[in-house]
Amino acid sequence: MAYRPLADEIRPQSLDEVVGQSHILGKDGLLRRIVEGGNIPNLIFYGPSGTGKTTVANIIAQRTNRPLHRLNATTASISDIKDIMADIGTLLAPEGVLLYLDEIQYFNKKQQQSLLEFMEDGRITLIASTTENPFFAVFGAVLSRATVFEFKQITAQEVLPAIDRGIAIMGERLGGQVVCEDGVREHIASACGGDVRKAMNAIELLLNAARREQGKILVTLDDAQTAAQKSAMRYDREGDAHFDIASALMKSLRGSDPDAALHYLARLLEAGDMITAIRRILCSASEDIGMAYPMAVPIVKACVDNALQLGLPEARLPLAEAVILLATAPKSNSACMAIDRAMADVRSGKVGDIPRELQNVHADSAGMEREQGYKYPHSYPHHWVEQQYLPYDLAGAAYYQYGDNKTEQAAKRYWDEIKKKP
Repeated sequence: MAYRPLADEIRPQSLDEVVGQSHILGKDGLLRRIVEGGNIPNLIFYGPSGTGKTTVANIIAQRTNRPLHRLNATTASISDIKDIMADIGTLLAPEGVLLYLDEIQYFNKKQQQSLLEFMEDGRITLIASTTENPFFAVFGAVLSRATVFEFKQITAQEVLPAIDRGIAIMGERLGGQVVCEDGVREHIASACGGDVRKAMNAIELLLNAARREQGKILVTLDDAQTAAQKSAMRYDREGDAHFDIASALMKSLRGSDPDAALHYLARLLEAGDMITAIRRILCSASEDIGMAYPMAVPIVKACVDNALQLGLPEARLPLAEAVILLATAPKSNSACMAIDRAMADVRSGKVGDIPRELQNVHADSAGMEREQGYKYPHSYPHHWVEQQYLPYDLAGAAYYQYGDNKTEQAAKRYWDEIKKKP
């Protein structure tokens, strides 16, 4: 008998057996109602690997009279699509075909366009899957002819029943009673990161290599930790996870939540992506803390320099300090808003001539020298004197607005007194 991977053998045969996805496959889930209704539209399944996209496509195929064709966009070509189209209208596919196209994001625009005519008239019902955001990865004309369903990452608790089924099947295969140490099932469930396929692969590896004693198959927690280490990390430097984690780190710093910020920092560091963490930390120091605590910039820069010199794993220490400092520091985006306002004026053409008082007199041509009239502020009380600094066309423009933190308010009081502002 040919070898069959456990992940394939345990694949659900009905929607009730699918792990997770209750938001679309639950009792009142829209996708469940579509599948059970039997009138299948063009569909795009979006979500992490191992969350049931292919499984649901197989279940749908069982409910239609159309022949199922499978293509993987990483290896398929237009000639493969033409071969499928050649069957349409013949005895092989008199009513059209159901095409399951995995990893559709790897099809270029021309390849995706080749499906449009057949999708439009219903001769091809497309079920495409992708691990990347389809609103960026799928050609707009294809997207407009399909309904997108998001498959969410499965929780550890939801994976446990599948793990129990997998262990039972392996016990039957190996002809023995499986005995797992406390924590084995839970560790596999959490370490697989919501990927049932990974969980089944870990179980198959563990049980095939397990020790036998008196007809029992013994699975230790140490072996489980070795077989499933770091599997929970879903990370692709070019994929959605990369940007989601980086965004979550930045927003946790801005939201003054040190625990959440440390969590996302840990995820980046576990994936070996120290550079993304550093970029977000350096940016946050100026964008989110800014003038409320200006010393955050040099302190964080020193932490980053230490991290780069140390390298991982020691780099986690100065980076953790930087993250905690930024998350607990007072916040102000006044500098960010100020430069954005100024740049908006410049982009719109609001520039004007630089006041004569500020021009470089040494650049005057011979015979063109003029009195500049610049007032040197240090020659006046409090090192300030009123004069025109902005171009006259922008006189009165206010880009910087003092934040409501004590540092900026202290500066405001200081200058209001000197400039005699009410």
